[in-house]
Amino acid sequence: MKTLKHILSRYTAFLWALLKPLGAWGVLAIAALDGAFLGLPMDAVVAGYVYQDRARFFLYALMASVGSALGSIVIYGIGYKGGEELLRKRISPERFEKIHAAFDKHPFWSLMFPAMLPPPTPFKLFVLAAAVSEMGFVRFLLAIFSGRMVRFLILGLLTIRFGPDVVQLLGTLFRTHYYWVLLALAAGLVVWLVTRRKRS
Repeated sequence: MKTLKHILSRYTAFLWALLKPLGAWGVLAIAALDGAFLGLPMDAVVAGYVYQDRARFFLYALMASVGSALGSIVIYGIGYKGGEELLRKRISPERFEKIHAAFDKHPFWSLMFPAMLPPPTPFKLFVLAAAVSEMGFVRFLLAIFSGRMVRFLILGLLTIRFGPDVVQLLGTLFRTHYYWVLLALAAGLVVWLVTRRKRS
C-alpha cells in the first residue's frame, strides 16, 4: 500500500510540474485526456491548482468541467457508432438493461449523477451507455459539464478549507464506503427533485 501511495504521489508531482506553467489551460488539457481515454488523477490536479491559487478556484473547476465534457466526445463517438456490443462485454446483461432503462426515462440525470462522483465510479461506462442510448449531443455535453462542475466546485471548496490532503481522505471514504455514499447521494438527489417538483 505504501509503495502504491508513493508511486501515485510521484505521478501526481510529475503531472503538476508539467502542467503548472500552462495555468488553467493545463487543467482543461488534462481533463480532456482523462475524459477521452486516460485514467488520470483529476481530483489531485484540481486540488493542487486550487491550493496554489485559491482566488481562481472557480476558474479551475470550470476548465476541468469543460475539458472533461470535451474529452468525453471521443467515447460518445465510439458508442454512437456501434458501442452496444462493447458495453455488453463489460457489464452483465441485467446491469445493461437497468442502465439502458434509466437512460430511456431520465437521460440527463442518469449521466449527470455519475459525473458528480469520483473514482471508483466507472464513469466511462455511463458515457458509453449514453451514446448507445442515442442521447442528444448537446444534452450529453451539458450533463457531463453540470455533474463535473458540481464535483470540482465541492472539491475546490473543501481544498480551500482543509488543504489538498482532502483528496486522499475522500478517496479512502469512497473506496471503503462506496455504496453507502452512493445511497446517501441518491437519497439527497431524490429529496431535491421532489422538493423542486412541488415548488414548480
